[in-house]
Amino acid sequence: MDEAVLQVGNGPLDERVVRIALAGALGMFLGLEREWSQKSAGIRTFSLISLLAAVFTLLALETDVGEGLLVLGGLLVIVQGVLLAVKGLLGEDDAGLSLTTSVSMLVAYGIGALVAAGFIIEGVTVAVLSSLLLVLKRELHEFAWGLSREEMRSTTEFAILAFVVYPLLPAEANLDLGVVSVPIEPQVIWLMVVAVAGIGIVNYAIVSTYGGRGIAVTGFFGGLASSTAVVGTMLDHVRQRPAAASYAVAAILLANAAMAARNLAIAIGFTVGGDTALLVEAIAPLGAVIVLAFVIAGLTADWHESGPMELENPFSMKNALAFGAVFLAVLVFGSLAESWFGTLGFYATAVASGFVSSAGATTSAVVLYRGGQLEPAEATIAILLATVSSIVVKAMLTATSSNRVLRNQVAVYSVILLLGGAVASILVVI
Repeated sequence: MDEAVLQVGNGPLDERVVRIALAGALGMFLGLEREWSQKSAGIRTFSLISLLAAVFTLLALETDVGEGLLVLGGLLVIVQGVLLAVKGLLGEDDAGLSLTTSVSMLVAYGIGALVAAGFIIEGVTVAVLSSLLLVLKRELHEFAWGLSREEMRSTTEFAILAFVVYPLLPAEANLDLGVVSVPIEPQVIWLMVVAVAGIGIVNYAIVSTYGGRGIAVTGFFGGLASSTAVVGTMLDHVRQRPAAASYAVAAILLANAAMAARNLAIAIGFTVGGDTALLVEAIAPLGAVIVLAFVIAGLTADWHESGPMELENPFSMKNALAFGAVFLAVLVFGSLAESWFGTLGFYATAVASGFVSSAGATTSAVVLYRGGQLEPAEATIAILLATVSSIVVKAMLTATSSNRVLRNQVAVYSVILLLGGAVASILVVI
C-alpha cells in the first residue's frame, strides 16, 4: 500500500481490499436473518453475492470489461431469484418467502456495488434498512392487515403530500400583490401541511391506543417539532369528534409549553460557557408560560376519561390544505409587517419568524447576541416577540374552527399565558 491511512476519496476506507471486505460483511449481515429463518439462501450466499458485486464493480471502474461482468452478475442473481420464486410457486417452499429472499439477494448485489464504488454510507444504510424490514416481517404484516380503507387512503394521501408534491415545489418564489412583491417559500408552506398531516397520523395512532389522553401527549411532543402544526391536527380531530374539544385545548396549551421550553433551552444552552453572559432575562417570562400552560391544561381536560375515542381517519386532506392556505396568509401578513416597520425591522422579523418557527427567530437572536451585535435586552425582546407571535398565531388559527368551545377557550387561555409572561417580566425588572 502506498498510503498509510485507508481512505475513500478524502475520507477513511479508500483501499479496495477494505471495500471488498466491507461489502462481504454487509452481505453477511443481510443474510443473517435469512439464515436464522432457515431459508434456502443464507449467510454464505448473501455474502458471496455482495463480494461478487464488489469485485465486478471495481473491475468496471478500472477496466473495459468490468461493465459487462457487472451486468452479467446482476442477471445471474435475477435468474437465481426467479428460480427460487418458481420453486415457491411449485409448492416446494412458501412463495412469498421465496420472493422476499429473491429480492433480498438482488439488494445484496446492489449493496456490494455501492460499497465498491465508494458509497459507503449509502451501502450501510441500505443494508440496515433491508435487514430491519426482514426482521419486522410479523409487525409489518399485522400493521398492514389492520388498516381500514380510510386509514389506507390517508396513508396514500400523506405519501403523495410528502414524497411527490413537496420535492416539485420551488424553494423560493415571489407573490406579486400589485403594490409590493412578497417573497415566500412554497416548500416551507407545504412542509407545514405535511407536518399537520404527519402529526395527525401519529396522534391518530396514539389516541387509538390511549384514548383522549393521547391527544395531550401529541400536543406536547408535536409542539417540540412544530407547535403551529399541532393546531391543524387538533382542528381536524375536533371536527370529527366535538367532545374532544377539552383535550384539544389542553394539547394546544401543551404545544405552547413545549415551544416556550424549546426556546428557553436554546436561549440558555447556547449562552452557557461562552464569552457572553447567560440570557437570564428570558427565564422568567418563558418559565411563566410553561408553568401556566401545564397548570391550565391539567385543570381543564377531563383526565379521568381514558377510554377509546373513535376518529374517522388519521387526517383530512381538505383540512390540511385549508390550514396551509391560512398559514400562507399569515406569512404574507408577516412579510408585509416586516417591510413596513423600517427601523424596527429586526423585531418585525422576529414576529414574522414566530409565525413559522419561533425556534428560528430565537436561534437568530442568540447568534447575534453571542456575536456582540445585540444587547441582552434586545436579544430577549426578540425571543419574547417570537414566542408571543407563535402563541397568537395559534389562537388566530383556532379561531377558524366552528367549535365555539375550542376557539373561545384557546383565546382566553392564550391571553392568560401572555399576561403571565408579561407579569413575570415586570416582577423581575422591579
